[in-house]
Amino acid sequence: MIIYNVTTNIHETIHDLWMNWMLEKHINEVLATGKFTNARMVKVLVEEEMGGITYSVQYTTDSKETLERYYAEDAPKLRDEGLTLFGDKMLSFRTELEVISEH
Repeated sequence: MIIYNVTTNIHETIHDLWMNWMLEKHINEVLATGKFTNARMVKVLVEEEMGGITYSVQYTTDSKETLERYYAEDAPKLRDEGLTLFGDKMLSFRTELEVISEH
């Protein structure tokens, strides 16, 4: 199992708009690709020196191959919408995690 983790720092001036977009639209659209089984959104509790509020969204998928298909088929369009709406007031980075065990 693979977790596709997207960590995003949001400027306070667009926080509420971004949060509504994430909860009402974006996460649902990522799940609608059929490449992920679930998603979890968490708030990062460490304060960033650059300010803003940081969140992590963790999407679970069955394999690295499925994640690669998401990158090729879906990611550009979904990422572009966020950049168009929020520009430089949103900074994201992505991490791929492999689940070793769950207890």
